[in-house]
Amino acid sequence: MTSNTLLQRINQQQFLRNLRNKFLSLHSTLLETERIAYEQVSGRVSSAELLQLVIDHEQFAWLHHISKLVVQIDEMLAADEPILPESVQHLIADARRLIIPSQLGNAFARKYYAALQREPDVVLAHAAVSQLLASK
Repeated sequence: MTSNTLLQRINQQQFLRNLRNKFLSLHSTLLETERIAYEQVSGRVSSAELLQLVIDHEQFAWLHHISKLVVQIDEMLAADEPILPESVQHLIADARRLIIPSQLGNAFARKYYAALQREPDVVLAHAAVSQLLASK
């Protein structure tokens, strides 16, 4: 393996770790906004109750799209075989499509649009993900 190939692999893995962390931050911010909205209607929930809601409740289901993307990244990073550049490009394309907010799009796009409209922290987390994706 040449030093150039090794450097490319290291850079690719670092990019994926950074992307994972940015998406985790976005997910955490969105989860907090959903928790607040839920609690305004249903009352305070404990951490254990919140975890169960995230897993089972319809109001939180849209966040599973981000969770799935993070799992994909984790699987790529944990794989024994080298990560193919095409796989990274496919993941980047999926990530870019995922974070397109829309009033008229699918359920995720609509809820994401609404969160961006009401929460400055979501805007900041979105900007961090978008900036990293734009670098590739």
